[in-house]
Parts: sequence; structure tokens; C-alpha cells
Amino acid sequence: MNRIFKPDGKALIVALDHGLLDGACPGLEKPAETIAKIVEGGADAVLTSYGIARRFARELAPLGLILRGDGAATNLGKKSDGPSSSLFFEVEEALRLGADAVVVTALPGSPKEEATLKNLATMVKVAHSWDVPVLGEMVPGGFNSGPEYRTQENVAMSARIGVELGADFIKTPYAAGFEAVTGPCFCPVVILGGSKRGSEREMLVDIKAAVEAGGAGVAIGRNIFQADNPTAMTAAVAAILHQGASVEQAMAMMR
Repeated sequence: MNRIFKPDGKALIVALDHGLLDGACPGLEKPAETIAKIVEGGADAVLTSYGIARRFARELAPLGLILRGDGAATNLGKKSDGPSSSLFFEVEEALRLGADAVVVTALPGSPKEEATLKNLATMVKVAHSWDVPVLGEMVPGGFNSGPEYRTQENVAMSARIGVELGADFIKTPYAAGFEAVTGPCFCPVVILGGSKRGSEREMLVDIKAAVEAGGAGVAIGRNIFQADNPTAMTAAVAAILHQGASVEQAMAMMR
């Protein structure tokens, strides 16, 4: 966990696992270049796929490594509704790649609830036998769920379910009143970035609010690697997390 979270208890995790959904999506056509940009910007860790972890081990060496253990329903001819109902990789693969943790997604309140919660519990059982931490990505209603699913109450319940199943840290959507999520969740909670936003300020405002409400950081993908300047965006988020920068100070770093 010390390879992911800094001494201040915060983590800037950049998610680079989107190729499982979208293939060579914008910003990930050349992973080595993207990794170099986020390292320069001050990322602490990366959440990524087996293929990227294996092929770009040298580039990833400065970062904590979180390996995705489940697969995804691809976007080939349809809108993906998130992970498949199967675990694709086991803890032994993560250890061979030098991963510091593994991640599994669970979707409380969705049609895949039971299967994905079982995936998380299964991974926890095996990973903890090797002393490998597990990140539970808890997304109420699924990846395409609307705001009616992502209420404070639903996010808080989903996060608590994840930690009750043994997750060592939680990734979940931000919701207003985030202290109701972090307070009852007896492990670190980081917020996910979700779809690419039109407003960088909006994202930074949410990050600042989450940290002030007890959040332990972020796990953000498209809103960093698809930014006009991924290095500057990474540095701006790092400044909020590790230096207590204001949103205005962080915005100034991207000008």
C-alpha cells in the first residue's frame, strides 16, 4: 500500500485500463508516451491491464501498480455496461508482474450485482492469502447508471459493502456530502473520474471537496490522459491532493 499511498495518506492513481473497453482510444494509442507524461506530472500509481503492465514495465517502474483482475464488456457495436461476470486474471499473474495491488469492479443495484460482488469476494480471499491488497471499484447501478443511482446514500452503501467484503481500499463515484461515504467506510476511499468531462474546473472542484470530506485521493483515467496537457492536469490534481492547493491554484498550473 505504501507504493500507492504517499505518507500523507493520499494517492493519485491514473487509470489506464480503458483499452479493455475501447481499444486504442484517444490518449492511449501510445501507452509509453502517456505513462511518461503522468510520471512527469507526479502520479503516484497506475491502474492498468495485464498487457500494458507486462509490455511497459520499465516505464511503469516509478509508479505503484494496480492490476485489473476482471475483464470488460467491450464497446464493439454496443454501449458497454461494464465488467464481465468473470475474473480474467488471478493473483499469481499480478505477483509475476510485480503488481502492488489488484482491482475488481462490483456493481451493487445492477443486474450484475451478485456476479460482480462474488468476483470481489473471490479475489479478496485469494489475494489476502498472498498479502496482496485489493481495490474494490464500487459503482452503484453500473457504469451507465444515472444520477438516481449515484446518490449519497447509494454510494455510501456501495462503499461499505466493498469494505465489508474485505476490500483494502475503495474506488467509487463522488457524491455531494461525501463525508457520509468516507465516515462509515473503514478503509481509504478514492473517487473515480468517469466519462470525459467538458469542464476541468468541475473535476477539480469535486476532487477538492472529496478530499476535504475525508477522501484519500482519486483514480482517474480519461479526464487525465485525454486532457489537452496530461502532464499539467496530473500536476494540478497532485497539488490539490499533496499540497493542499486550492482549485484556483490548480487551474493556474494548466494555463
